[in-house]
Amino acid sequence: MHAQMMGLTAAPKPDKADALTQALVRRARNGDGEAFSTLIAGQYDRIYGTAWRWCGHRDDAEDIAQDVCVKIGQAIARFDGRSAFSSWVYRITLNAVRDWQRARARRGRHADAYAEVWPKEAEAEQEAAATSSQLWEAVRSLPEKQRDAVLLVYAEQLSHAEAATIMGIKEATVSFHVFEARKTLRGLL
Repeated sequence: MHAQMMGLTAAPKPDKADALTQALVRRARNGDGEAFSTLIAGQYDRIYGTAWRWCGHRDDAEDIAQDVCVKIGQAIARFDGRSAFSSWVYRITLNAVRDWQRARARRGRHADAYAEVWPKEAEAEQEAAATSSQLWEAVRSLPEKQRDAVLLVYAEQLSHAEAATIMGIKEATVSFHVFEARKTLRGLL
């Protein structure tokens, strides 16, 4: 009662899932393959889902997810724990998607010609409605920072603060990018 009157609150209870992840990361950093496999198994759906939302193609998302898993394996020893493991994985995933987008842009004409003769992939179950598909296609066409902010906040349902951590920018800057993206999307849709 006295603590409440003083404006003090109890420390939050430790999150068991977070503690387990931290323990697995420590073991994986020390070369424990089983711990690494468990970590990847727990993150793979999120990695794949993020890659799919960013690129919009199932096969490419699988390639990106596999690439991300390899990169995590190569870099886990350098993970310093300053951010949440999931935030670190998001950053690696975003960088892999950006690499994929740059490579795709370089392929440019060849990819466009291929798309004309090859039927589009069936839409994913998550985007059953045509309007939803058009919206996400428009989001993917946004400038990089706006697209990343919108996808992290709306597709990944992260807070602006969490998105800021992943993007390595201030929370207010995320809000700005989301605001600008909304203006751009109004013109596109």
